Amino acid sequence: MKSLERSWYSPRAPAWLLPAEWLFRVLAMLRRTAYRLRLLRSHSVGVPVIVVGNINVGGTGKSPLVALLVKLLQQAGYRPGIVLRGYGGEAQRWPQQVRADSDPRMVGDEPVMLARRCGCPVAAGPDRVVAAQQLLKYARCDVVISDDGLQHYRLKRDIEMVVVDGGRRFGNGHCLPAGPLREPPSRLKQVDFIIANGLAREGEFAMRLEAGGLRGVARDDLIRSFEEFAGQRVHGVAGIGNPQRFFQLLSSRGLDVTEHAFPDHHRFTSRDLAFDDELPIVMTEKDAVKCRPFASQRMWYVPVEAHLPEVFALRLLHMLKRLTDQDKI
Repeated sequence: MKSLERSWYSPRAPAWLLPAEWLFRVLAMLRRTAYRLRLLRSHSVGVPVIVVGNINVGGTGKSPLVALLVKLLQQAGYRPGIVLRGYGGEAQRWPQQVRADSDPRMVGDEPVMLARRCGCPVAAGPDRVVAAQQLLKYARCDVVISDDGLQHYRLKRDIEMVVVDGGRRFGNGHCLPAGPLREPPSRLKQVDFIIANGLAREGEFAMRLEAGGLRGVARDDLIRSFEEFAGQRVHGVAGIGNPQRFFQLLSSRGLDVTEHAFPDHHRFTSRDLAFDDELPIVMTEKDAVKCRPFASQRMWYVPVEAHLPEVFALRLLHMLKRLTDQDKI
């Protein structure tokens, strides 16, 4: 799989995969057309829905953006809630209401991370419509944010945001399996916001991710600055879509990183982190929620906050006001 992913971000797609890509594109186009012509039904949940997603496979920085949206909406007087898939969760029944102390093995790592970070209602389930309905049943939310829901067309959306990796962009530009795209780049012409994690192009909002320091995995109240770790050798651990971005962040802040990349949503055990030394172990916030049950004092995580230009917030709140004003008519 790693060799295939490397080919996605090389100049040319493997020729033998092009027929499969053509089939994927046709099926994706037919599915989207069926929803547009109402042959398949999109369901409204009665409040504005903001979808945050991407057209690439893998991580682009959606979770920090979702956390920022929650903060912006709360400051503007809204009561946002989050729905997401709950990838990797083993719960027998879905959807699940997620709290900060929920078991990530049952509901998935990202829902628990967002519940801890945002302090707002969170519901996880493969069916975003049912998850949103259950969220609104048990919580007083007036806006729903659907994380990684761009291709989940059953949930009717009012605002679409796509996050783009400003460095890797769209790789070789091909759709699965020949390239990393779930939908062709032309899909971006139909969304309301394009957020570039890193270098932005014309028509995109540049998102800056800021890491303020390190927190203890075992004790969240333990906070250290990067300066205290500068020049020190550490084990960098990342089970995310693009682990190199995390390792580069640590290196840019002066840490001497031994890299340990794991698959996205990897289910960590103590054996995974049983390194034969006493060096600090530094991981992502998403990985930290899975390592807390066996965390030691040498384990740290890096919380990351997203920052966007003020004009982004102004445009978003203007769009939401128009939506809520229309509902009152």
